[in-house]
Amino acid sequence: MNKTYTSRYEMRVQQAYETHKQSGEPTYILGIETSCDETSASVVRDGKEVLSNVIASQADIHKRFGGVVPEVASRRHVENITLTIEEALEVAGKTLDDIHAIAVTYGPGLVGALLVGVAAAKAISLARGIPLIGVHHIAGHIYANRLVEEMNFPLIALVVSGGHTELVWMKEHGHFEILGETRDDAAGEAYDKVARALQMPYPGGPHIDRLAHEGVPNVPLPRSWLEPGSYDFSFSGLKSAVLNTLHNAAQRGESIEPANLAASFQDSVTEVLVEKTLRAVREHGAKQVLLAGGVAANRGLRERLQNRCQTEGIPLVIPPFTLCTDNAAMIAAAGFIKYEKGQFAALDLNGVPGLSLSDH
Repeated sequence: MNKTYTSRYEMRVQQAYETHKQSGEPTYILGIETSCDETSASVVRDGKEVLSNVIASQADIHKRFGGVVPEVASRRHVENITLTIEEALEVAGKTLDDIHAIAVTYGPGLVGALLVGVAAAKAISLARGIPLIGVHHIAGHIYANRLVEEMNFPLIALVVSGGHTELVWMKEHGHFEILGETRDDAAGEAYDKVARALQMPYPGGPHIDRLAHEGVPNVPLPRSWLEPGSYDFSFSGLKSAVLNTLHNAAQRGESIEPANLAASFQDSVTEVLVEKTLRAVREHGAKQVLLAGGVAANRGLRERLQNRCQTEGIPLVIPPFTLCTDNAAMIAAAGFIKYEKGQFAALDLNGVPGLSLSDH
């Protein structure tokens, strides 16, 4: 892009930012999320008040494939993005004239899907002369909690989703230090694979969670604690143990109650997640625990973490179910922090499928 044209754009953005900051008026941020198979747009006031949060889900489309098909997801985003943004503005009772910045997920995720949201955000930013803010998808999940309750630093965030399982230390807004992460399958992946073995539809997590509450955890399954002191996670071995249990039972002509197997699997996953989180809290002196990510909607995990935090006297924040899965309100909430700091992206912002939270 022409350097003169770019500098003019940057001058417009800076002028719009300074004018708004001097006015002392509320800040309205339009969030955009297209990292996987949900097209979402949201308007959030001052980083905390959700005025709208529109989500166009593709779950029914990908269900027959047993997982998300990237090309299909990207094409659906193209079809949905404009209508989703228009609906978010309408529900919020706002127009683009009222929006002070655009916050968009630029990684990690499916590159084709990310590019749809990034392109839309850049177009609006350029046309309106307002700041463009790139947001890390996991940072968004963490900041979904701020839409519920104010953060109290230092804190530990347990992020559990289909593609990520991480323990994150935060000493202040915008500071992310990964203490531990999955070495193989994320917890959500393990749930989907076990669900497939039990002949349940995609996405399998909610089905396993429901079934687990109907059974008892009486099937012996391993807990992967890894080496002493490690905050990392590993669920590939647990997944294999479930598959081997089913295979061995079939060879012996025996049957295993699916509800009991689901309960045993979930018991193993949640025990490791919760106990490592509590250890991180004790060893780092955290004042608060945040639960984030799609698997944060899992009732078994929520209940276990709530009980343990209550016993330990540690404040816990869990977002409502509507803010656990991918949504744009969380992106706008995270974007507000960067807006306050004046941390804006340039028009060469690109989708980064492997973006690290530490580099955000």
